[in-house]
Amino acid sequence: MPTEMGEYVVGAYLKLEECCDFVDYNVRPPGGGLAGLAELDVVGLNFKSETAYLCEVTTHIRGLLYGGNAESVKRIESKYLRQRQYAEQYLANFAKHRFMFWSPVVPRGYLTENLGRLDGLELMINGRYRECVDQLRARARAEAQDTGNPFFRALQILACLRD
Repeated sequence: MPTEMGEYVVGAYLKLEECCDFVDYNVRPPGGGLAGLAELDVVGLNFKSETAYLCEVTTHIRGLLYGGNAESVKRIESKYLRQRQYAEQYLANFAKHRFMFWSPVVPRGYLTENLGRLDGLELMINGRYRECVDQLRARARAEAQDTGNPFFRALQILACLRD
């Protein structure tokens, strides 16, 4: 499955701001079968801090919605449980696990309230998502080297445009 631009946003943040040594996209559990169909959008590993980042990314620019509010919460909760299972099975050697849900536009109210009740899931949504992108934009203005991340490279190009 091709990597989506929203996943590259998260990957850039994990690599550059969270200092992950390794970032991978569309990670599937080993072994195939039905379990192998459940992918993790972005996984980042910081070996120094022994932190594993497991991220679900939904980049619906008109707002998060899978059929309806309750269905959206149910889906994200299910993906969060898969993140936890993956971490327990394959990343137990990391001292810390951070579980994140990234989305730039999540309607306030039912969705934000109910997603906020998922204990242990960091919501990188709305203003927090923007803050993370703003951190990357500031870094892109200051750094010229190519990191291999297409989103960050686009920010660097936009930062150096001249009249």
